[in-house]
Amino acid sequence: MKNSVFIAISVIAILSAATGRADNEVSFLKQEIDRLSARLEILEAESQKLKILSVSQVERVDANRQLLDQFSSTESVSSANQITLKGDFRYRYEYIDSESKIHRDRERVRSRFAVEASIPNDLKVGFGIATGGDDPVSTNQTLGKGNSTKDLRLDLAYMKWNFSEDAQLLAGKFSNPLYRPQKSSLLWDGDWRPEGIALSWSGEHIFANTIANWIESDSKSDNRTLFWGAQVGSQIEISDIKLTGALAYYDFPTSGKSAFYDDDFFGNTTVEGRYAFDYQLVEIGGDIKFSLLDQPAVIFGNYVRNRDASSNDDGWLVGVGLGKVKKAKSWSIKYQYQELESDAVLGLFSDSDFGGGDTGTSGHKLSGALGITSNWSLGFTWFFDNRLGFADNDPAVQYDRLQIDAKFKY
Repeated sequence: MKNSVFIAISVIAILSAATGRADNEVSFLKQEIDRLSARLEILEAESQKLKILSVSQVERVDANRQLLDQFSSTESVSSANQITLKGDFRYRYEYIDSESKIHRDRERVRSRFAVEASIPNDLKVGFGIATGGDDPVSTNQTLGKGNSTKDLRLDLAYMKWNFSEDAQLLAGKFSNPLYRPQKSSLLWDGDWRPEGIALSWSGEHIFANTIANWIESDSKSDNRTLFWGAQVGSQIEISDIKLTGALAYYDFPTSGKSAFYDDDFFGNTTVEGRYAFDYQLVEIGGDIKFSLLDQPAVIFGNYVRNRDASSNDDGWLVGVGLGKVKKAKSWSIKYQYQELESDAVLGLFSDSDFGGGDTGTSGHKLSGALGITSNWSLGFTWFFDNRLGFADNDPAVQYDRLQIDAKFKY
């Protein structure tokens, strides 16, 4: 009996002990599962957080890369637009035959270089240099004198403010902004650079220019002189025909003034070594462009009259042209006839080649050119049967001038 009881008690004890260990193990496993679940939740949260951070970082990197690309592109374009460089070189052979002088031939060069910088607020600043001396209407340099070094001068120094889409203000020493029919030099030589201020406006069919130019600005000189002018014009197209015309008035208060450059009056009338007249000029000019023989063609004219002079006060020219040099094998030819009486214009600024550079001249001008490449051309200009002093009582002097040019642009 005792043995049976002992065995029963032992079995119960063993079962109780086994049950206790099982309960402990189940409780331990449950705790481990709960701990692992919590750890997994933490890891999942951290993973999700890292994923969000990674996407955000990638987005930030992509945005920065796009911004950098945009900045680099803008910077590249901006830099390209901020600075503009241009220049040209011309080699010339020139022959001059005048009845009053021994004939002359010479070799000449002209080289020009200019830079223009764009700055904020639609402003541009320009600077240019050119060969030659201080002649206001020529930048040529004659070769020789034992291969001496040649002069290099300030040709341009200006600011340009485009204060609207259609208007601009210029100040300093700048290229001539006035309309000239086919680059007519009746009033203004092509190398003349005004010094002062100019205001230009251009609409769809109408344009206007005003200018105030210091011929002498220093009050220390008794020659302090400012001239002003205004020009208004129109440009219209009818089918394939383009018509441009302009009317202008210029006022040069020169009466009683001494010579402004090199003691030369360039054909204008003087009294006791001073200008006899003011130059109150009324000018009209225009051109008609059209197509002829599959080439651009033009007919042009220019007229001027000095209201202050009592005689010899008119000047005019007419001309025709065919072709235009703009690429290899392109060509052009142009002819004009001109008469310019002694006091029709201020001789200081008019054509420096026609009739030797003086007023009181008449005659013919023939020019032509052939494109070798888009930046290189060969051409000639022939001033023939020019007469000096044609409107005076004395017999006119015959004058011829031939120029052969090789021109290069860059």
